[in-house]
Amino acid sequence: MAKLKSNELLKIEKLFGFKSGYVLDFTNATFEQFFRTSFNIEIYSDKYEVYGDSKGKRLRAILEIENNLIVGNVINELIEYWRTSKMLADSEITSSEELLSKHCQDIADRLKGKIAGKQLMTETYDNEKDFLKQNFGDIIFEGLNLEGGLIHVLNQRVDEIKKCLKIRASLSVIFLCGSTLEGFLLGIATKQPSLFNTSTACPKDSATGKIKHFQQWSLNDFINVAHQIGYLGLDVKKHSHSLREFRNYIHPFSQWSSGFNPDHHTALISWQVLKAAISDLKKNVK
Repeated sequence: MAKLKSNELLKIEKLFGFKSGYVLDFTNATFEQFFRTSFNIEIYSDKYEVYGDSKGKRLRAILEIENNLIVGNVINELIEYWRTSKMLADSEITSSEELLSKHCQDIADRLKGKIAGKQLMTETYDNEKDFLKQNFGDIIFEGLNLEGGLIHVLNQRVDEIKKCLKIRASLSVIFLCGSTLEGFLLGIATKQPSLFNTSTACPKDSATGKIKHFQQWSLNDFINVAHQIGYLGLDVKKHSHSLREFRNYIHPFSQWSSGFNPDHHTALISWQVLKAAISDLKKNVK
């Protein structure tokens, strides 16, 4: 949950005009596209309907539900969108608006500075050293009735992760850990489609209301469903989401705009998160 102060929320409301239910000049379609392409977030999912269905209320839910890093990045992107819209409309930014936008930028910077890099993945642990010391065992995919070809590919990726750890290729470790977890979850889902497809956390097509095919699911979807059906514990779910968030920085612009610069310690935590998630799944998968 983002640590936003009451006066900070008032400033954000004022700049983006979402107190009335609207957000800038977004339509429902462009609002949905903004969050999907920039953050891989399905803004019209049930998760963000806690206050209501309007764009403003869904944005408020984002600001209160998501962690500091995500909220800081959302504010950043909204400021850029606001500036671009002003420029394209040949609308002058007043001095009061400029000052307000600077305040909002400061809020975003504060949020991102408080939970940058390695802190995000261990925010539920009192001491990250304790997390790294936990023994989740070796990663073994055999014994879960997965396709033989998939197991071979997953094992190759684990070997690649270990090599990247040795040469301190931190960004590669993070991306490989995220993709390996996604492939593993997809493999389990395809073996138990009825269980995964009957979960209340299943992603649905916004146009038809039907459950999406597994190939259309994001890592976020797989994590949420795996937790909902009891395959991932709450703590592991939170850490897995952190890994998913970092994996999204595979897009250079997203990494640049967020100031994300992982070090070897971040890579070690990513590796530990992957081992923790697979350990949980192996214990719970029926």
